[in-house]
Amino acid sequence: MSDSLLPYAVGAANRARRVAVRMRRRVERLHTAPAFASGIRPRPALKAVHLSVLGGRTLNVALLAPAAVDVTAARVEFVRGGRHHRLDLDVEPQGDGTRLLTATTALRYTDRSDLPDSPGDHGPGRAGVALSGGLWRIGVVLTGADGREVRAGVGAVTLPATDGPTAPVSPSPDSGAHFRIMRSVDGFAVLKVRAPVHQAELDRFDLRWDRIVVHGRLIARQGPTSAYTAQAVRRGGGTVVQAAPLEWEGDAFTFDVPLAEMVAGGRSYRWDMQLQHGRTGLKIGRRLTDVRRRHQVIRTTFRIIALEDGTLLRAHAYITSAGALAVSCVAFEGAPAGAEEVA
Repeated sequence: MSDSLLPYAVGAANRARRVAVRMRRRVERLHTAPAFASGIRPRPALKAVHLSVLGGRTLNVALLAPAAVDVTAARVEFVRGGRHHRLDLDVEPQGDGTRLLTATTALRYTDRSDLPDSPGDHGPGRAGVALSGGLWRIGVVLTGADGREVRAGVGAVTLPATDGPTAPVSPSPDSGAHFRIMRSVDGFAVLKVRAPVHQAELDRFDLRWDRIVVHGRLIARQGPTSAYTAQAVRRGGGTVVQAAPLEWEGDAFTFDVPLAEMVAGGRSYRWDMQLQHGRTGLKIGRRLTDVRRRHQVIRTTFRIIALEDGTLLRAHAYITSAGALAVSCVAFEGAPAGAEEVA
């Protein structure tokens, strides 16, 4: 590189370094819980070799035991207000002489904040930890060989900031609740629990030769299932709505897309599938997933469908960039009655 270009290269490197620092600080602010800054006595912090929630519901813990304590037993405590949940940790000796404190457990959401600690929340079975919404401080209790207990916190972990095909944080596919590891302003790891929101989750849709069948389930249902109706709403014309009969099994629902009513007029339209509850329209979509670009991953082809009256139509059921289920369809003009499927 010539001497005349060297200052420009150095300047570009310095600008890139400053941008990287700003992005890292911005990510830290996004993952910082605005709580636990004062009013709590200082305490030591254990280093977390690994601390994450995988799949939206599985907590994985691996902490480095302090060399100053001959740890014979340990447990993690989740504390919020006057509530405590405990989880036993395994003490695993490593080849370099250190010891890891590890555990894996399922996280479950509960809207009952007044329930007492139950034996199912900890112990050898590790059936899972049921937590209500809010910020839970993560603490560790170490038991030494002399029987004395030492309490410590868990140091904040480095949070991922990559833009990969999957998101580092995703909702629970079972309940729709969010379990997210964050950092407090005093540098400790905390667990943020967010309650599930009222939504209609798409499980799958079946493309058959004579129909499209939608399978889904309600999350955070409000009221009886009889208060919900399935609808196809024409995009760009919200007043054009076609209803479809619903079948229920618990919170799971099934319905056939009303294709015969959607192709009237001989034009191709795009329709959004939704559940109507009072004045609220819940768009049916795939949201309880860690896939970032669902419309690029969940790809579907166009299909030729024959209706009961023999009408042939070209239909395309797909996932939009927002994760919602949409259907576009148009009838073939002059198609003979009783024509067979050609796709």
